[in-house]
Amino acid sequence: MMPVLQHCVAAVAAAVTSAPASVVPLPPGERDLPAIVADRPVLVPGATKDLEGPVFLPGGDLLFSDVQGSRVLRLDAHGRIAEAFRLKGLNPGGMALGPDGRLYIAAANAKGGGAVISVQLDGTQQRTIVPESAGFAPNDVTFDAKGGFYFSDARGSIGEATGGVWYVGPGGAPPKPVVRNLAVANGIALSPDGKQLWVGEFALGRLYRITLKDATTPAPFGATTAYHFTGPAPDSMRVDASGQLYVAMYGQGRILVFSPSGLPIGQILLPGRDAGRNLNLTSMAIRPGTREMTIVTSDGTRGGNATVFHARTIER
Repeated sequence: MMPVLQHCVAAVAAAVTSAPASVVPLPPGERDLPAIVADRPVLVPGATKDLEGPVFLPGGDLLFSDVQGSRVLRLDAHGRIAEAFRLKGLNPGGMALGPDGRLYIAAANAKGGGAVISVQLDGTQQRTIVPESAGFAPNDVTFDAKGGFYFSDARGSIGEATGGVWYVGPGGAPPKPVVRNLAVANGIALSPDGKQLWVGEFALGRLYRITLKDATTPAPFGATTAYHFTGPAPDSMRVDASGQLYVAMYGQGRILVFSPSGLPIGQILLPGRDAGRNLNLTSMAIRPGTREMTIVTSDGTRGGNATVFHARTIER
């Protein structure tokens, strides 16, 4: 080998050796995916654990939940955060704005179960849609065009798949099963045309793509395991106007982006993730009619930060 080339190879090897290793290295099969880095962080006062459920309101403000603080917070266009309201005896998780203008909340209780409730945007006039006595552990909520909604039931574990996906018809009809026997069903989203249901299975690291025959029935041969994730763990998900799917990777500080057919096409990385910061990324919201995305995350450690980041959806 020529001396100059030997010197270059040695320099590169030294640089690689001296570079600090990421605490959350990208899996080999995903390292070459196009990536963007989120920016414009806004620290959330008083929250040190999980944020969840971001929802854009018609006026442009963002509501999101401070799960362990039992609070729903509001972020305005100037980056100011204020408490919108608190829940009593429940921890707010995934949220969605209903066609009636009310906020629907998948809320957990201290016993591992929970309820789906709806409230006015100031937290008043609380109504129970799916009661705690029903025995579910609601985690995420998404509406269809008819005014009904799906919710993920986050019960179960790797060895006991007791969770699933349920549908509540317009007007608050009793829940009907869509998918059973999932180990901690978590993120859930509908394609823009309402024909494809996406579901994340948190405990087993799977992404399901389900073609719907009707609101509660998968079409024949319409259900597939679209992706097996490496490492922790698929959380909430959103679909953009073109049908691309964005999956929050809880414990990795990044979002994986999939084509409408379920193929990985990109990722959004959070600053500080290589050093172990901002890893507990739970969810995101896409401002209607735009490519603007807001991401909620936290360090997940005592004394750490909870933060709201901004990014853009990925264009193809």
